[in-house]
Amino acid sequence: MLGIIAILIAVKLMFFPSPPPPIVVVFEKVQKRNITQLVSGSGEIRPEIEVKLAPEVSGEIISLPVVEGQKVKRGDLLFRINPTRAKEELNQATASLHGMKAQTLQVKARLLQAQDNLRRQQELYEQKLISEIEYISLKTNVEIEDANYQAAIFNEKRQESILRQSEEQLERTSVFSPIDGIVTLVNSKLGERVVGAIQNAGTEILRVADLSQMEVQLDVNENDIVKVSLNDTALIYVDAYPKITFEGIVREIANVAKTKGTGTQEQVTNFLVKIRIRKKDTCELKTGMTSAVDVKTETARNVLSVPIQSVTTRNASSATFTEAADYSKDKVPSTTTTTKKRFNNETIRVVFIKENNIVRQYPVETGISDNGYIEIKKGLDEDMEVVAGSYKAISKELSDSSRVTEQKNDFEKRKRP
Repeated sequence: MLGIIAILIAVKLMFFPSPPPPIVVVFEKVQKRNITQLVSGSGEIRPEIEVKLAPEVSGEIISLPVVEGQKVKRGDLLFRINPTRAKEELNQATASLHGMKAQTLQVKARLLQAQDNLRRQQELYEQKLISEIEYISLKTNVEIEDANYQAAIFNEKRQESILRQSEEQLERTSVFSPIDGIVTLVNSKLGERVVGAIQNAGTEILRVADLSQMEVQLDVNENDIVKVSLNDTALIYVDAYPKITFEGIVREIANVAKTKGTGTQEQVTNFLVKIRIRKKDTCELKTGMTSAVDVKTETARNVLSVPIQSVTTRNASSATFTEAADYSKDKVPSTTTTTKKRFNNETIRVVFIKENNIVRQYPVETGISDNGYIEIKKGLDEDMEVVAGSYKAISKELSDSSRVTEQKNDFEKRKRP
């Protein structure tokens, strides 16, 4: 008898295997919400206006009356380069100009003399008292002296230009603050020899910045930059002020990308976005502070939404879907509908809807998303119950008609905001 019972059990297990245990899931209702799409990243706080100052002439620093953190006004002396060489060049240019002016007067005198001689000889020529060859020679001499005079005037003007350049060169030995601000960096010391910016990039001696208006310089990935627009608002979280949220506005978006790791697998393409900070009176933001930024790129109000983790993807060629695939609200099937529809060979987004003790696979059209929820444009109705967890069940285990059991827990409290 025991043998017969064992045989019957084996036959049952072979031809009538027991169904797999139901998958434990968490449900959440489809609801209408306001969703704000965010582009997030980390950035560095910098002043909107920061001036890097390098001398235009090379030489030794003979005066450096400022230190880091010092407030300066527009026109205050920041540093002075030894002017000895510039003064010598100015004296030489002045002397050369005086010589040119004397030479011009001499040439002018010769021209006037040649013109006067030509007038007197012209009367004799008209009376046939001198030959035509002599007259032409006198006329040619006037033209030569006139050309010499014009050349002397040109040389004089050129020397005046050289003199002005020498005067400017002497003025450039003293550098004054171009703005009201604070000295944020001093790279050089008194007595150090520096290279002028006229010759090449020059030696950066110090920086002056206006710290009354700060910004965040944010690197945004090429996939997200198309979502960001001028005047988008942003929330800024500064590490130094963990309990304070700053507000900002996008004021500048780069048109040229910055690429790191070109030609490697780690290549990253970013665009620089500058966000003006609306400073709070109680906070003092400093250059170089790090921050996290959420740029609000778009807002959809009162739209159907589900948790982000509820939406997954499936290959349509290997799965069947409910009639809701038509994305028509009035065609969404009731819980008794069992109609199936096969799609083309493509990957589409789906959610799993509660239907008694099983779930149905619904294709959906999604919109924007925030940190916790994603907009559903087509495919679902309000108050439907979608599977909201676990991630493993949604992404791998569930399929159309899968048996499920609901887990009762504090999922609502643990959801991302």
